[in-house]
Amino acid sequence: MTDKLRVAVLGATGAVGKEILELLASRNFPLKHLKLLASPNSAGKEIEFCGETLKVEAVESSSFYDIDLVLASAGGSTSKAWASKIVAAGAVMIDNSSAFRMSPEVPLVVPEINPDAAANHQGIIANPNCTTILMGVGIYPLHQVQPIKRVVVSTYQSASGAGARAMEEVKLQAQAILQGKTPQPEILPYPLAFNLFPHNSALNAQGYCEEEMKMVNETRKIFDAPELRVTATCVRVPVLRAHSEAINLEFAEPFAVKQARDLIAAAPGVKLVEDWEKNYFPMPIDVTGKDEVLVGRIRQDISHPCGLELWLCGDQIRKGAALNGIQIAELLLEKNWLKPSVAATTL
Repeated sequence: MTDKLRVAVLGATGAVGKEILELLASRNFPLKHLKLLASPNSAGKEIEFCGETLKVEAVESSSFYDIDLVLASAGGSTSKAWASKIVAAGAVMIDNSSAFRMSPEVPLVVPEINPDAAANHQGIIANPNCTTILMGVGIYPLHQVQPIKRVVVSTYQSASGAGARAMEEVKLQAQAILQGKTPQPEILPYPLAFNLFPHNSALNAQGYCEEEMKMVNETRKIFDAPELRVTATCVRVPVLRAHSEAINLEFAEPFAVKQARDLIAAAPGVKLVEDWEKNYFPMPIDVTGKDEVLVGRIRQDISHPCGLELWLCGDQIRKGAALNGIQIAELLLEKNWLKPSVAATTL
């Protein structure tokens, strides 16, 4: 990658935005110019980046005219509000919200799984949901060898999935409980310290929450497997950062455990972590701040001859959001795919 890009980070003051800035610096992303954008409430804030002090600007229509790439992490409503203006200005938006993930004309990309999908963008590329990315990276090496028929996944999602304020709330609640006081939830609907509850996103008529349906629909799109059977139960747990997932896979034929371990150990973006003698497998504290998805406890499902069980952990702010977006940007540069392959449609 030799070309240098004029980059804007939309949502620069949020948790994912801050992680994006850290990764742009640590990965030596080829920057010609960096613009930090956020809501008017954050305008004027100063952020240190590679020895420089940059001021956050309020996003407006003229913000994108001198920009090649927008890394957006400011929420779905913000992405929808500015997408057409970003594309009209000639920039490409890599969007971390759910706004365009299931739009047929928008690629939904995990570079370790479907990098070629990025070539067909029309100015917007969607970053999948964090739990979907972590699961996909962990199980796709097996799907490539023998297509998965069914996925049953239970997630254990940390407070950071709800933002920095939720993380702070859990800390304050833990202190309150240890002092014999009643914890008071404000950001999350219920106390999370020393507690857990099903994910609080909106429920559909079938009783599945929005977070669970993201895993179902997004996995099918990324894997290009519309008939893949997926069911999910998403749970918020009192962990500060990094998500965990317990996954049951069903194949058409038996899948040897040793082969599964070898495939995952050799796969990009994944690290096999298993110490059976010590009963040591991936934990959130092991993966916090790390790029890889840690996978372990791979075993035969004793209830089904064609089933495998596995456990994984991943930093959902990093690989589950910011890093995946940066990797997409690096892919666009490497393959010379930055410009839309066809004329952008009206959004």
